[in-house]
Amino acid sequence: MKSLFLTIVLLGLLSALQAQDLLTFPWEELNITGTWYAKAFVVNMPLVPDWKGPGKVFPVTVTALEDGSWEAKTTLLIQGRCLEKKVTLQKTQEPGRYSASTDHGKKFVYIEELPESDHCIFYCESRDPGKKFRMGKLMGRSPEENMEALEEFRKFSQRKGLLAETIFTPEQTDTCVPEHD
Repeated sequence: MKSLFLTIVLLGLLSALQAQDLLTFPWEELNITGTWYAKAFVVNMPLVPDWKGPGKVFPVTVTALEDGSWEAKTTLLIQGRCLEKKVTLQKTQEPGRYSASTDHGKKFVYIEELPESDHCIFYCESRDPGKKFRMGKLMGRSPEENMEALEEFRKFSQRKGLLAETIFTPEQTDTCVPEHD
Protein backbone atom coordinates (compact mmCIF):
# COMPACT_ATOMS: atom_id res chain seq x y z
CA MET A 1 0.00 0.00 0.00
CA LYS A 2 2.91 2.35 0.85
CA SER A 3 4.56 1.74 -2.52
CA LEU A 4 1.31 2.51 -4.38
CA PHE A 5 0.95 5.75 -2.41
CA LEU A 6 4.58 6.73 -3.12
CA THR A 7 4.15 5.92 -6.81
CA ILE A 8 1.07 8.15 -7.03
CA VAL A 9 2.84 10.98 -5.17
CA LEU A 10 5.91 10.65 -7.41
CA LEU A 11 3.83 10.71 -10.61
CA GLY A 12 1.93 13.73 -9.31
CA LEU A 13 5.17 15.53 -8.54
CA LEU A 14 6.60 14.74 -11.98
CA SER A 15 3.41 16.01 -13.65
CA ALA A 16 3.52 19.22 -11.62
CA LEU A 17 7.19 19.84 -12.41
CA GLN A 18 6.64 19.17 -16.09
CA ALA A 19 3.62 21.48 -16.19
CA GLN A 20 5.78 24.25 -14.72
CA ASP A 21 8.59 23.57 -17.24
CA LEU A 22 10.95 22.74 -14.36
CA LEU A 23 11.57 19.26 -15.70
CA THR A 24 12.25 18.18 -19.25
CA PHE A 25 12.36 14.68 -20.58
CA PRO A 26 14.61 13.40 -23.38
CA TRP A 27 11.63 12.68 -25.63
CA GLU A 28 10.74 16.38 -25.52
CA GLU A 29 13.97 17.49 -27.19
CA LEU A 30 14.01 20.50 -29.43
CA ASN A 31 12.82 19.85 -32.97
CA ILE A 32 14.07 22.54 -35.31
CA THR A 33 13.99 20.60 -38.57
CA GLY A 34 12.47 22.35 -41.55
CA THR A 35 12.61 25.80 -43.07
CA TRP A 36 13.22 28.90 -40.97
CA TYR A 37 13.11 32.60 -41.85
CA ALA A 38 15.31 35.23 -40.17
CA LYS A 39 12.98 37.89 -38.78
CA ALA A 40 15.42 40.06 -36.82
CA PHE A 41 19.11 40.29 -35.88
CA VAL A 42 21.04 41.88 -33.05
CA VAL A 43 24.84 41.98 -32.78
CA ASN A 44 27.25 43.36 -30.18
CA MET A 45 28.23 46.34 -32.30
CA PRO A 46 31.59 47.35 -30.71
CA LEU A 47 33.27 44.43 -32.50
CA VAL A 48 31.67 45.20 -35.85
CA PRO A 49 30.89 48.96 -35.85
CA ASP A 50 30.47 49.29 -39.63
CA TRP A 51 28.27 46.22 -40.02
CA LYS A 52 24.75 47.13 -41.10
CA GLY A 53 23.54 43.55 -41.35
CA PRO A 54 22.60 41.65 -44.46
CA GLY A 55 20.52 43.55 -46.98
CA LYS A 56 18.66 40.39 -47.93
CA VAL A 57 18.30 37.08 -46.15
CA PHE A 58 17.31 33.69 -47.45
CA PRO A 59 15.51 30.80 -45.76
CA VAL A 60 17.54 28.42 -43.59
CA THR A 61 16.91 24.70 -43.91
CA VAL A 62 17.71 22.61 -40.84
CA THR A 63 18.02 18.83 -41.00
CA ALA A 64 18.61 16.36 -38.19
CA LEU A 65 21.74 14.24 -38.31
CA GLU A 66 21.95 10.70 -36.93
CA ASP A 67 24.12 11.67 -33.96
CA GLY A 68 21.58 14.18 -32.61
CA SER A 69 23.29 17.17 -34.21
CA TRP A 70 21.75 19.56 -36.75
CA GLU A 71 22.87 20.81 -40.15
CA ALA A 72 21.79 24.34 -41.10
CA LYS A 73 22.01 25.34 -44.75
CA THR A 74 21.36 28.73 -46.30
CA THR A 75 22.44 31.02 -49.10
CA LEU A 76 24.40 34.20 -48.49
CA LEU A 77 24.81 37.15 -50.86
CA ILE A 78 28.44 38.22 -50.38
CA GLN A 79 30.08 40.83 -52.59
CA GLY A 80 27.41 40.28 -55.24
CA ARG A 81 27.84 36.48 -55.32
CA CYS A 82 25.44 33.82 -54.07
CA LEU A 83 27.20 31.35 -51.79
CA GLU A 84 25.68 28.29 -50.17
CA LYS A 85 26.73 27.92 -46.53
CA LYS A 86 26.40 24.84 -44.31
CA VAL A 87 27.04 24.73 -40.58
CA THR A 88 26.83 21.68 -38.35
CA LEU A 89 25.51 22.29 -34.86
CA GLN A 90 27.07 19.60 -32.68
CA LYS A 91 25.02 18.54 -29.68
CA THR A 92 26.61 19.27 -26.27
CA GLN A 93 25.84 18.04 -22.77
CA GLU A 94 23.76 21.15 -22.07
CA PRO A 95 20.20 21.03 -23.52
CA GLY A 96 19.64 23.73 -26.14
CA ARG A 97 23.39 24.39 -26.54
CA TYR A 98 25.32 23.39 -29.64
CA SER A 99 28.90 23.80 -30.78
CA ALA A 100 29.73 25.00 -34.29
CA SER A 101 32.98 25.58 -36.12
CA THR A 102 32.87 28.24 -38.81
CA ASP A 103 35.31 30.18 -40.99
CA HIS A 104 35.45 32.66 -38.10
CA GLY A 105 36.29 30.17 -35.32
CA LYS A 106 34.43 28.06 -32.79
CA LYS A 107 31.07 29.23 -31.52
CA PHE A 108 28.39 28.09 -29.14
CA VAL A 109 24.84 28.34 -30.42
CA TYR A 110 21.95 28.38 -27.99
CA ILE A 111 18.44 27.73 -29.28
CA GLU A 112 15.46 28.91 -27.29
CA GLU A 113 11.90 28.20 -28.38
CA LEU A 114 9.40 30.98 -27.88
CA PRO A 115 6.10 29.85 -26.37
CA GLU A 116 3.27 29.09 -28.81
CA SER A 117 4.56 31.15 -31.71
CA ASP A 118 6.52 28.90 -34.11
CA HIS A 119 9.56 31.08 -33.42
CA CYS A 120 13.00 30.39 -31.95
CA ILE A 121 15.90 32.56 -30.95
CA PHE A 122 19.29 31.40 -32.18
CA TYR A 123 21.93 33.01 -29.98
CA CYS A 124 25.59 32.69 -30.94
CA GLU A 125 28.73 33.41 -28.89
CA SER A 126 32.31 33.08 -30.11
CA ARG A 127 34.77 31.31 -27.86
CA ASP A 128 37.91 32.63 -29.50
CA PRO A 129 40.50 34.21 -27.16
CA GLY A 130 40.30 37.99 -27.22
CA LYS A 131 36.97 38.07 -29.04
CA LYS A 132 33.51 38.18 -27.56
CA PHE A 133 31.26 38.16 -30.61
CA ARG A 134 27.58 37.74 -29.77
CA MET A 135 24.62 37.68 -32.13
CA GLY A 136 20.96 36.83 -31.75
CA LYS A 137 18.56 35.91 -34.54
CA LEU A 138 14.80 35.70 -34.28
CA MET A 139 13.77 32.85 -36.56
CA GLY A 140 10.23 31.90 -37.60
CA ARG A 141 8.56 29.07 -39.47
CA SER A 142 6.97 31.55 -41.91
CA PRO A 143 8.21 34.87 -43.33
CA GLU A 144 5.23 36.83 -41.94
CA GLU A 145 5.87 39.42 -39.24
CA ASN A 146 4.95 38.51 -35.65
CA MET A 147 5.00 41.45 -33.24
CA GLU A 148 4.72 39.28 -30.10
CA ALA A 149 7.77 37.26 -31.13
CA LEU A 150 9.66 40.46 -31.94
CA GLU A 151 8.85 41.83 -28.48
CA GLU A 152 10.13 38.61 -26.87
CA PHE A 153 13.30 38.96 -28.96
CA ARG A 154 13.76 42.54 -27.68
CA LYS A 155 13.46 41.30 -24.08
CA PHE A 156 15.90 38.46 -24.79
CA SER A 157 18.40 40.92 -26.32
CA GLN A 158 18.25 43.13 -23.25
CA ARG A 159 18.77 40.14 -20.91
CA LYS A 160 21.91 39.26 -22.91
CA GLY A 161 23.22 42.83 -22.70
CA LEU A 162 22.70 43.55 -26.39
CA LEU A 163 21.29 46.94 -27.34
CA ALA A 164 17.65 46.68 -28.38
CA GLU A 165 18.03 49.79 -30.55
CA THR A 166 20.50 47.88 -32.75
CA ILE A 167 17.90 45.23 -33.69
CA PHE A 168 17.22 45.26 -37.40
CA THR A 169 14.79 43.40 -39.59
CA PRO A 170 16.16 42.19 -42.92
CA GLU A 171 14.41 41.86 -46.26
CA GLN A 172 13.22 38.26 -46.86
CA THR A 173 13.71 36.65 -50.26
CA ASP A 174 13.54 33.07 -51.48
CA THR A 175 15.90 33.32 -54.46
CA CYS A 176 19.43 34.62 -54.63
CA VAL A 177 20.18 36.65 -57.74
CA PRO A 178 23.86 37.60 -58.18
CA GLU A 179 24.51 41.32 -58.44
CA HIS A 180 26.48 42.52 -61.46
CA ASP A 181 28.98 45.40 -61.40
